[in-house]
Amino acid sequence: MAQKYRIYINQKVILLTESVPKQAANYQAIDKQSFDLKIIYTWVLAQKNDLFYVLCPDAKAFLKQIKQSVKVIEAAGGLVKNENKDLLFIYRNDKWDLPKGKIEKGETIKAAAVREVEEECNITISKRGNKICKTYHVYIYKDEVVLKKTHWYKMQAKGQHKLKPQKEEGITDVRWFKPNDIDAILANTFPSILDVLSEMNLIIDKPALLSE
Repeated sequence: MAQKYRIYINQKVILLTESVPKQAANYQAIDKQSFDLKIIYTWVLAQKNDLFYVLCPDAKAFLKQIKQSVKVIEAAGGLVKNENKDLLFIYRNDKWDLPKGKIEKGETIKAAAVREVEEECNITISKRGNKICKTYHVYIYKDEVVLKKTHWYKMQAKGQHKLKPQKEEGITDVRWFKPNDIDAILANTFPSILDVLSEMNLIIDKPALLSE
């Protein structure tokens, strides 16, 4: 099966793929030979199109090559459910998001995921489940283009703690949502979060950026 990876830049996506997208007419091709993420970042933001693809014989190897060309920040977080099967979301930077944060030096990915969720939402995680997926998004940090790689896990919350947003991290709200009542989330979140929700089969009609 052909491998595919998505790199997000704001609301745009660069698809690294081993086969031409089925909806190729909706995508703008980027030449693999001239791909430089530090340059592509600004160029992509200036385009009207939101969908781009890079055709490469080995998508995993090409992603590794990209990682070696820029600073990579590793983060971890989770999709949390409580006893009522509600889903936990935070509100940050005017978007609904999932709790996550940077992995500290000497910390395991799994431990970081749980710590960040507990700190950002004032809850206790009783069980950390399997990994859901990894997402990649690009942004400017300290005047340089960086690639954030986030590891996402399933989690179970314990007890009925009073939710409290970690305001020093820019979080202004924390709420539980019923799985069938997340339209507000889908309408105002980041593409990488849609990726996580899609992996958990929580999105019925996938947006174009997840259709390939």
